[in-house]
Order: sequence, then C-alpha cells, then structure tokens
Amino acid sequence: MSPAPNSGHSKSIFARIVGAEDLPRTESGNGLRIILAVTMSKIGDGLIDPKLVLSWLLTALGAPAYFIGALVPIREAGALLPQLLLASGLGRMRHRKWMWVAGSALQGAAALAIAFSGLVLSGWMAGLAICAALAVLAVARSACSVSFKEVLGKSVSKTHRGAVTGFAGSVASAAVVVFAMWLIFGVQTSEIVVVGAVAGAGLLWLLAALVFAGLTEQDSRRYYSNRSEFRRLLHEDWYLRRFILVRGLLVSTALAPPYLVLLSAPEGGAVLEHLGALVLASALASLLSSYFWGRLSDWSSRRVLCLSGLIGGLAMAAMVVLARAGLVGQAIWLSPLVLFVLMIAYHGVRQARSTYLVDMAPRDFRGAYSAVVNTMIGTILLVAGLFGGVLSYAGPDAALVGFAAMSLLGAGLALTLREVEKR
Repeated sequence: MSPAPNSGHSKSIFARIVGAEDLPRTESGNGLRIILAVTMSKIGDGLIDPKLVLSWLLTALGAPAYFIGALVPIREAGALLPQLLLASGLGRMRHRKWMWVAGSALQGAAALAIAFSGLVLSGWMAGLAICAALAVLAVARSACSVSFKEVLGKSVSKTHRGAVTGFAGSVASAAVVVFAMWLIFGVQTSEIVVVGAVAGAGLLWLLAALVFAGLTEQDSRRYYSNRSEFRRLLHEDWYLRRFILVRGLLVSTALAPPYLVLLSAPEGGAVLEHLGALVLASALASLLSSYFWGRLSDWSSRRVLCLSGLIGGLAMAAMVVLARAGLVGQAIWLSPLVLFVLMIAYHGVRQARSTYLVDMAPRDFRGAYSAVVNTMIGTILLVAGLFGGVLSYAGPDAALVGFAAMSLLGAGLALTLREVEKR
C-alpha cells in the first residue's frame, strides 16, 4: 500500500507534487511515504477533534462539564510541553523516524481506548477515562512533533518541504469535510457513528506508523542535551527568540475561532451546529489553501507568516465590526464567511511556522530547536488562552479585539525575521 522508495512511478508522482524535476529516487520514495503517513495522521486529528467530537461524545455520555472543559487544554498542553524531555531522548537516536513511529502507534492505541470507553462507560467514569486516554494521545503527538522535523529535514530537500506538508493537509481535509457534513446534517445523532469515527482515527494512526517505518533514513549525528543546553540555545540564538515571539503572537489565529462562533450566536443557539460549522470551515480552508501556503512557504515562509497574520487580524476585526453594526444576525452567511477567511489565515500560519523552523534549524538539531520552540509556545498558549478568557468577561468581541491586535503585531514582527529559504 505504501510507495516503493525506488519506484520510477513514485518519482514521477512526487515530482508533480513538488513541482520539480530530476529528483533523487530516495527522496521521491521517502516524500510519498511522508505524505501518506501525514495524511492519515491529519485525518485522525479531524476525526477526534476535542473541540467537537470528544466534547459531543462526553456530553452524550453524561460526563460532568469540567471534564469537557479540560479536553482542549489537555490536548494542546500535552502536545507541546513534554518536548524538551523528548528531544533529549531523540538526540540519542541514530534513526529519528522510530520516535515518530512509536508516537503514531501510541496515538492509535489511545484513540482506540477512547472509542472503547465511549462504548462501555458513562458519566464521570467516561470523562475520567477519555481525558486520561487523551493525555496519553497528546504526549504521543508530542513525540511525533519533535521528531518529524528531523526526519522531514533529512528526507526532503529545502524547497520541497512546504509542498509535502501542504499537499498532505489538503488531501486529509477532503475526508474531514465529509465528516463535518455528517455532523452538521444529522448523522451525529447516532452515538455509534462518533465512536466509530474515533476508532477509525486510531486505525489510521496505526497504519501511518507502518508506512513511516519504511522510510530510508540516513544515520543522524547524536547529541546529548539537558535543560541547561536548551536554555543556552535559546539565549544564544537571537533569531530563534524572534521567531518564538512571532509564532507566540500568531497563536491568536488558533484561539480566536471559538469566540468568533460565540459572537455569531450571542444567545447560545445550537452549539453543536456551530462547532460543526467550525470543523467544516477549517476543513474547507485547509483543503483549498494548505497546498498553496505550502508552496508559497517554500519560496518565503517569513512572508507567509506576515501575510497570514495580517489576514487573520483583519478577519477578527471585521467580525467585531459586523457584530457591532448588527449585521451578523441579518445575513447568516457573514459569520461563516469571516470564519472561513480566518481559518485560511490559521492554516497559513501552521504551514509557514513549520517550514520556517525546519529550514532555520541546523541539520540533526531540528528536534532540539522544535522542542525549545514548542515548549515556549505551549506556555504562551496557556497565557494567551487566559488572556482571551479574561477579555471574554467583557464579551466575545473584546476577546477578538485582543486577538486581532496580537495577530497584526505578529504579522509586523514577521517582517523582521531573516529569510531562510535559500536555493
């Protein structure tokens, strides 16, 4: 099922995806394996989305509200904060792909545990079991994140990496669009369908691990790092600190959508329907923009960070203006349109930040750089989430104003980053 590394056919397919010719066969085979594995992983992400799928499942199972509220913080913090510790272990590995394989397999097992809990448990026991399994899944995702940039940097050349991840994101989004349509148009009333989707995500992660294990990876230079060395890295690399600041400000594009949805239905409304629309808007935005953002990031990820931050900030500001003018309730298509634009900006930030970090970091130390950045971003996410929560006491529009200011400031600072895409 996975592409053969030395296949001339795979070389031709990969060349079309990245828009290049005369590629090494090993890079073509590895590139297609990465695309296939990442596509399955991203579909899994969509099928198990804590903001929608797991929240609905816990609600259907009668779990207390505090378990539902803990889902997104567990998922986000768990995927970022352990990376310093994991990077130390990664530096001791000659073949870094095995950490990604282990992480993907563990995500699959955790997703299957969530599905099993949804079948046999209810109430607070279901909440506790599913949150515990999600914590395991988040840490496993952290292992995939810290190791992926190492493997991608070694397997795919600099000007093709954005196209690889962007193409995988667009293909995966097509599947998530179908799932979102099910949620919006009534299939979500059947609990077994949601549990089946979570189980399907688990099987996809297990299959992705098998595909990724077939990569041809050259030996990596080993390094032995501790926390003091990571602090030294952060202290000595001025451009790394600036990148962290830019990326930290642009987390606003990830935190803003729930407030935008809330502002579009100020009196509550059908919460699940709005969350389903959020998944659909995100999936469509990813489907239509990920490959474009990826190719553009191969040209200049710095400029993509600037452009997507600008678009995101303007979209948030537009939503506030429309709501203040009383137009959101009069034209039902306005808020989905603004949400769609915001999610395009969000996916631009995702593509550009990944490409920039991989291209900026030295060979064999991309895992260390990724760990430093993601640990810092995990902390910033918690602070920014608290910032938005405090502002929301004055209304969701106040939170959006704060996030819009963050996004626009991040866009401006992105222009001060150095170019790292050199042909």
